[in-house]
Amino acid sequence: MPLTTLSGLIAIAFYLISVVYQAKHLNMKAKEPNPGGWVFLLGLLAVLAHGLSAGGVLRNSEGYHFGIVQISTLICASISLMVLLSSLRKPLGILVLGFFPLAIISIIASLTIESTYPPRPLEIGLASHIILSILAYSLLTIAALQACFLAFQNYQLKNRHAASVIRRFPPLQDMESFLFELLWVGQGLLTLGIVLGFIFVDDMWAQGLPHKTVFSVLAWTVFAVLLWGRHKLGWRGTTAIRFTLTGFVFLILGFYGSKVVLEYILN
Repeated sequence: MPLTTLSGLIAIAFYLISVVYQAKHLNMKAKEPNPGGWVFLLGLLAVLAHGLSAGGVLRNSEGYHFGIVQISTLICASISLMVLLSSLRKPLGILVLGFFPLAIISIIASLTIESTYPPRPLEIGLASHIILSILAYSLLTIAALQACFLAFQNYQLKNRHAASVIRRFPPLQDMESFLFELLWVGQGLLTLGIVLGFIFVDDMWAQGLPHKTVFSVLAWTVFAVLLWGRHKLGWRGTTAIRFTLTGFVFLILGFYGSKVVLEYILN
């Protein structure tokens, strides 16, 4: 069995076990829904195996495949790692249940769906742009899910619904604080990624990338306005949730829209 497939299957197994442990932890009505030691260890092993599998599907003798499923599995591995690291200092184990199943789906897709996107060599400038973009997308994806959890929590509290799952969420203020931490860091990485893209991506217009550029700039603008509003006007709650999800939608339209155009339409 190829190493890429084997590592992918190992990652799936560890992800599944981690999700089961986390779900049991929540069902035990724990006051702080952080992943326990076993969940973190198994999750870390899953991420390491996932990274090895993602590297295998991305790289071949002719260069690097940056098709939709190939880049998606790398993004999901990055997201899973960031979720685990974030859970070390904040009670955010609920995110494990949101992202680890997504990581499993990305691995299965990367191992079963072949890309028609041609491989290409990777120079250091382009590599820097790609790495920063992946980190930015990963953080902002976590922020989007965090905004969804925050919206659900806010709705339940406003309507005085005593859903048992709410008791397993961190305090509303902590959830919101973490959301803006993610947005500040994600926006910084997105800014660097966009700048490096303009510098190092040659013939951007000829490659069908205007779509990605326009939507990425729109997403950057939405996040910038939100962060300005938070700093100057104290924006929070529903306003923060709406801006976060709007910016994320623009980001997804730009990233995956351009991938669909390049991989399935232009080819």
